[in-house]
Amino acid sequence: MITIVNYGLGNIGSMQNMLRHIGILSKLESDPLEISKAQKLILPGVGSFDIAMKEITNIPGLLNVLNHKAKVEKIPILGICLGMQLMTRSSEEGEKKGLGWIKADTKRFRLNSKFKVPHMGWNNVEVNSSTELTDLSDDVQRFYFVHSYYVKVDHQVNSMFKTKYGLIEFDSGIVDQNIYGVQFHPEKSHKFGMNLFQKFANI
Repeated sequence: MITIVNYGLGNIGSMQNMLRHIGILSKLESDPLEISKAQKLILPGVGSFDIAMKEITNIPGLLNVLNHKAKVEKIPILGICLGMQLMTRSSEEGEKKGLGWIKADTKRFRLNSKFKVPHMGWNNVEVNSSTELTDLSDDVQRFYFVHSYYVKVDHQVNSMFKTKYGLIEFDSGIVDQNIYGVQFHPEKSHKFGMNLFQKFANI
């Protein structure tokens, strides 16, 4: 069973539909007591970094439970899109501190007019490190993106996927032990997304 953290911001419906389609049980949960019992977590997110952090901190006890599950119990956690960005220390989109689970920061795309922001649509994703979700022998995969900010890790050991947009190469997947994040939307990425969700469920 995968618990999806429901803090008010996230593409939750299509995510649950894909998980159901490939036979993976999931449930939505906003109660910190119930989240504290989870064996695996998905942290979704769409919208603003600061608003997302505010929503998380506005639910009494949720931030403490998430930190405990991530850093003490070390259960598998997957952040998706904004959910991945929340795992970093900070974002140029706002002023609030992120969760800081991975040594990385979220930056604004600064591109010439040839490349539109947000970065929207399908793009290639290359595996940068072997993890429970990846293998260096994997072929280049294609995933669906919608984002105006990107993540850069401090240390390459924390980079799981790489993607290029314009002249910028960014970390489209990040990892630190039990913590995983992807910038793209696996729930919109057909067979590639199904495969990633299946690997996460099998950890």
